[in-house]
Amino acid sequence: MRFKKLLLCAALSAFPLLALAEYVEPANMSDDNGSYDESYGGPDTENYNSSYQFEDSLTLQDSLWDRVRDGFNMPDIDSTYTNKHEQWYASRPDYVSRMLERSKKYLYHIVVEVEKRGMPTEIALLPMIESGFNPKALSTSKASGIWQFIPSTGKDFGLKQNYWKDSRKDVTAATQAALNYLQKLYTMFGAWDLALAAYNAGEGTVARAIERNRQLGLPTDYQHLSLPDETRNYVPKLQAIKNIIFRPENYGLTLNEIPNKPYFTTVQAPNKIDAKLAAELAGISLEEFNALNPSFTRPVLITENSYQKLLLPTWAASNFTNNLSGYNRPLSNWHSYQPKRGERLGAIASQFGISIYELSATNNLKPNRNLIVRRPLLVPASVQSGLTRPIDVAAMAQLPIEIPVERESSSKSSAISHKVKQGDTLAKLAKRYGISSKQIMQQNHLKSKNLAVGQVLQLEKQESNSSSSGQSRSSKSSANTSHKRTSASSKKQSSAQSSSHKKTSTSHSKKTK
Repeated sequence: MRFKKLLLCAALSAFPLLALAEYVEPANMSDDNGSYDESYGGPDTENYNSSYQFEDSLTLQDSLWDRVRDGFNMPDIDSTYTNKHEQWYASRPDYVSRMLERSKKYLYHIVVEVEKRGMPTEIALLPMIESGFNPKALSTSKASGIWQFIPSTGKDFGLKQNYWKDSRKDVTAATQAALNYLQKLYTMFGAWDLALAAYNAGEGTVARAIERNRQLGLPTDYQHLSLPDETRNYVPKLQAIKNIIFRPENYGLTLNEIPNKPYFTTVQAPNKIDAKLAAELAGISLEEFNALNPSFTRPVLITENSYQKLLLPTWAASNFTNNLSGYNRPLSNWHSYQPKRGERLGAIASQFGISIYELSATNNLKPNRNLIVRRPLLVPASVQSGLTRPIDVAAMAQLPIEIPVERESSSKSSAISHKVKQGDTLAKLAKRYGISSKQIMQQNHLKSKNLAVGQVLQLEKQESNSSSSGQSRSSKSSANTSHKRTSASSKKQSSAQSSSHKKTSTSHSKKTK
């Protein structure tokens, strides 16, 4: 490593004017106030297109890990806490491997953003202890995304959350917000370990701990503060990750190399397009598309603006642009549907030829065919005129992220999955599960009675309550259950607030001022 640096310095000193001439200042990704263009949930990346259009000594390295190591600048913490976490990671090579594999998509972008702010590159590793670099990670305190913002702190830092998008999961927007927050905390406390502690426990918790020590005449650095256990482990856990990245062989681990170049770029897309179609036009899997665009919460990507921006692998951007220009069919197969009074979810699913499970997942509902909702639903565009209407983006954006159920019928349904075996027929399954062959066909949208071995069928048997007293018991039970949930939720919320939004060991929430 040291030899590489000497060669690099010699090369740059020989061509100083050339090096200066080729340097292009990267475009500022945020507005003057640190906000971002909420029309697509992330900062405007058009001007630099994730290639950052500049080269310096760091970008000339082949390995992103070397670049990260060269940027380490936080004081090391040697403690029993650090040793404990080193052993934990070293004993779980499969977990570490999966985490590092996920990081390949995002780490280059984060490292560049960290360097642009003059921050130590240890900060770029923070998502490893926050979320394991899982952009869809959701903690029990509802912290979400690779940086694990709780809803309130996300809103404080401009991360839009509505029916269509949750920008806490937007990799570029959430990275900007997290770095803004960390810089604010560093300015407040003057040390990165204290800033990290405040990122985990809230600035109020750390400020009070400092004041207590000050009044007692005790040191006020991180290691001498009385902090919650999770926060006491937080910085040592990052130190453990840093040590592993710096010398993986010391822990019996191997780091697969990550190229020191952008993994993704941005493309301009129409203001309404199905996620599945966008992935097909780019020539990538839907799984890969969702990993780069996890902030979209519906199968249709939609905005009130004239266009929106998507992240795609660098090699797939031209595929998308070229294929989109020649595509002359509808870009979305989803419309809005206003349920009729008393209309059940199961009937709506049958009407639009969609499974109860897909309809429920699309609209964040429980897969119960007897649920009755009165809010608009996203449904497949109907071939029958007048059943659906174009999506009202603004109106649906005002809907709760999870659509509440207005009421539930007194009958219950028990849903099971059945994998078709040799010799299974509709008649046999109908007899076995106490439902009709017609119901099986309707529930699974079968066009013929022929079944294929290995096919998975969803079977729902309706169980009506036999008497009014039974209905009363059911209602009472539901009410009690609802009350318990409410009480538990209130207690959980109160507990979360008193412990500064503590989360699981791998997901840490952020407390507001």
